[in-house]
Amino acid sequence: MRKKLEFIADRIEAVLSLHQVPARVTGGTVTPRWVRFQVLPAVGSKISKIRNLSEELAAAMDVTDCRVSRRGAAVAIEIPRDDPQPVRLIPLYNQLTGQPTGQPTNQSPIPPVTAILGLAEDGAPLLIRLPSPDVAHILVAGTTGSGKTMLLQTMILSLAMTNPANQRIGESATGESTNWRIADSLTRSIAMVLIDPQGHAFGLFEGLPHLARGVIRDAEEMAEALQSLVRLMERRNSPAPRVVVVIDELADLLMMGGKAVQEPLTRLTQRGREAGIHIIAATQKPTSAVLGPLVKANFPVRLVGRVTSAEDARTASGWSGTGAERLLGRGDFIAVAEGRVTRFQVAHISPTEIREVVRGIEDGGYFDWAQYKWRMEDGRSRGGGYRAIDAVRRPVQTKRRNKMYAQDWQQLEAIGRCYRETTIDRGTATTL
Repeated sequence: MRKKLEFIADRIEAVLSLHQVPARVTGGTVTPRWVRFQVLPAVGSKISKIRNLSEELAAAMDVTDCRVSRRGAAVAIEIPRDDPQPVRLIPLYNQLTGQPTGQPTNQSPIPPVTAILGLAEDGAPLLIRLPSPDVAHILVAGTTGSGKTMLLQTMILSLAMTNPANQRIGESATGESTNWRIADSLTRSIAMVLIDPQGHAFGLFEGLPHLARGVIRDAEEMAEALQSLVRLMERRNSPAPRVVVVIDELADLLMMGGKAVQEPLTRLTQRGREAGIHIIAATQKPTSAVLGPLVKANFPVRLVGRVTSAEDARTASGWSGTGAERLLGRGDFIAVAEGRVTRFQVAHISPTEIREVVRGIEDGGYFDWAQYKWRMEDGRSRGGGYRAIDAVRRPVQTKRRNKMYAQDWQQLEAIGRCYRETTIDRGTATTL
């Protein structure tokens, strides 16, 4: 591997030199899905010229694709690994919730109403806290096969695992549906509304106590549910407990429901945060014509998987030059939030694991992470730092690696050491 990394670095410099772009490879990072080479171009070199050479670089390195992006004064050139490694939700969750002896096992160290996304490019778990002023609502975009439905499932399950279900009360005196009448109990308690226009994304979550009603698949019920949430928003004077609305395919929802859906959805994205209502919507058609300017403007956080074109990448992320059209798919995402772009690998959860966790929560009412960890794997896992998309909580830098990667990370660290040793003469290597 040492020779291979050195060989690829030489190829990168040779291709750039051949096209009159003098540059040096100064370091790199090895992740579960891809390898990043940090390239420092000469002063005055055009970054756009390097970006336009992505096909030539991919051919020289004998890979299917190559992603080029600017990071400060340097340029990142990323290529897929020959042996990609998976990131799994349950072991990642166990690593995050490891607690010292003596702490109660029914209290999670993960902040309230915080979803797990996956593993960030620096090796730290990546989380997102919905109540943060810089989050509020989330737009998930990506073409078929990008992993957006898996990301939604991971977020739903991680929220359910760390936050108790809401307590519902009986019918009001007016006879209005009480699905949205939620008792103000714990600040952690949440209710979920799952809207599944295509009918195949959220069926595994039927029976989850957090659901305010069953998974919604009918167009009329979708419109009624959103209008009920608007009424809840208007009469609420407290943001607790939180309501999380997850939509699998926003374009289909808008097409099926028309104005009856778009108007309440726009109002919820504009004013829902103050009332504790958060929208997580996914689409494979992130265009202004489909989403509409009002809906699109009220999603401050974008989680973008692979898209079909640079234009779609710009529309989905709100930024130019993110390179989302060159992501690897199958859970390879970028998070655009707080003025920065973070690449991460979505934590995977299998249908069997979803059923197991839902059954456990349904039986116990509150997810006992210690008991489930004991059932799912032998031994305890240690807790570690993580990065949170949240303006209030600063990202916690950590050098700890996940227990699930005990052997894989040893191999990756060995590769990284070899790479740093071989690039001393090129300059100081940097682990991003």
